[in-house]
Amino acid sequence: MEHQVISVRSFSGEGDDLPTGSAAPAVPERNLEKALGNQVRTVRRQHDLSVADLAAAAGISNGMLSKIENGGISPSLSTLQAIAAVLQVPLSSLFASFEERQDCSYVPDGKGLTIERRGTKVGHVYQLLGHVLRGDVAVEPYLITLRENAAAHTGFRHAGVEFLYMLKGSVDYRHGSEVYHLAPGDSLLFDSSALHGPETLASEETRYLSIIIYPRSEI
Repeated sequence: MEHQVISVRSFSGEGDDLPTGSAAPAVPERNLEKALGNQVRTVRRQHDLSVADLAAAAGISNGMLSKIENGGISPSLSTLQAIAAVLQVPLSSLFASFEERQDCSYVPDGKGLTIERRGTKVGHVYQLLGHVLRGDVAVEPYLITLRENAAAHTGFRHAGVEFLYMLKGSVDYRHGSEVYHLAPGDSLLFDSSALHGPETLASEETRYLSIIIYPRSEI
């Protein structure tokens, strides 16, 4: 069966604000007041306190606390200290959600966590190339080596999507009812909830990059 080949449009025209060619949305501008207000509200609810309860204990009006939680005003440090004292948290913790969070995972060549599968997946060697610590989406990049004696296995199935990029050798890779012949330079992006895996292996060692992406809520 003929497989679909997708051509990707280059975003190079004037007015395109996509220097990498990605269609990912821009990072929203961060607002200190809103981040601070959200943190105060979150901690207040964790303590099972109403707006009236926290406002009275901190010596401020209900209206002021509501404005703080909605990001409508910039409260003074004395007010924030009073709120932090009632909530029994460090003042700095109220600014936690505004702090810059930029995960970065560096793995030197050959130093990734290596897992060699056995049993029905004998000869499948996985090297984890990095991991994301936070966020709503989990990303698992693997360098997969299929040794010469590797067993075919088409029973992989998990949440999310998976991207394969062939580096060495060749393989007939099954996804659902379709089989794709992959050689160096070929790639495959698919819904990984369908059964998939290498069906027919080359006689020599095969190597490819596999990136699995799934929502953390499904972990």
